[in-house]
Amino acid sequence: MKKFLTKVIPLFYGQWLNFVALFNKQKAAKIAFDIFCTIRKGRVRPEQKDFLDSAKFSVENVMEQQIQSYKWPGSKGTVLLLHGWESNTHRWRNLIKKLKEHHFDILAFDAPAHGYSTGEMLHVPLYAHTLKHFLEKFQPQMVVAHSIGGMTILYNDFLHPESSVEKIVTIGSPCEFEQFMHHYKSILKFNTRVWKAMDKRLKIWFGYHFKEFSSARFVANNTKKGLLFHDKLDKQVPYTESVRVHEHWKGSELVLTEGLGHSMHQPKVNDQIIAFLES
Repeated sequence: MKKFLTKVIPLFYGQWLNFVALFNKQKAAKIAFDIFCTIRKGRVRPEQKDFLDSAKFSVENVMEQQIQSYKWPGSKGTVLLLHGWESNTHRWRNLIKKLKEHHFDILAFDAPAHGYSTGEMLHVPLYAHTLKHFLEKFQPQMVVAHSIGGMTILYNDFLHPESSVEKIVTIGSPCEFEQFMHHYKSILKFNTRVWKAMDKRLKIWFGYHFKEFSSARFVANNTKKGLLFHDKLDKQVPYTESVRVHEHWKGSELVLTEGLGHSMHQPKVNDQIIAFLES
């Protein structure tokens, strides 16, 4: 029954959007984006509390959201950690242990609608606005980001290349926002009328069409050092996304793995991150 509902409910939403778009395309586009951006997982689970509670730092007010930050003090430069979609800072526990052993100053925060932070929705521009607040206030020299967090730091660096960040690491991160939208469309099966309305809304909202919101475009003039990790068997974000970013980012190095999955918590990945940050 659960599998049946999982398939049927998205189709119901898609048909509903098609119907709404017959009378009001702008409303259909807003509803479609609201569904897409709504966060359903990623809050702090009981087994994550001790780790996160012990490192709670400040609560930052950003765009009417209360953003929970965490800090593990160290004597070296500051590393800021950005988690991915429907996750939270706990996902960095293995890397944090390694960073602490190497005496890095570690800063992290739960994105809006994730972990202990308030909110119900997330999209890259909102995540980037929150990131900008932390970059300006805490001036980290290094950023390590997973999945959508990777797209967020590259987008923010495109908008604000003068930031304190000198090195960027992305893990399993997407490149083309249009690919996300095609996947979303294939699940809900809404029609071209809704698609075009959403594309128009994105252009009005943030100044980009689907095809223009691209990490490859964002890094074209990036002069900072980058290290990109992606697994060839990643089922959530194709590894070709990082290949494309690497091709457009002159200062980047690409590490492709096989069989490590999307999260990539493995020691050999963390060791390579440490080596890059210390180089």
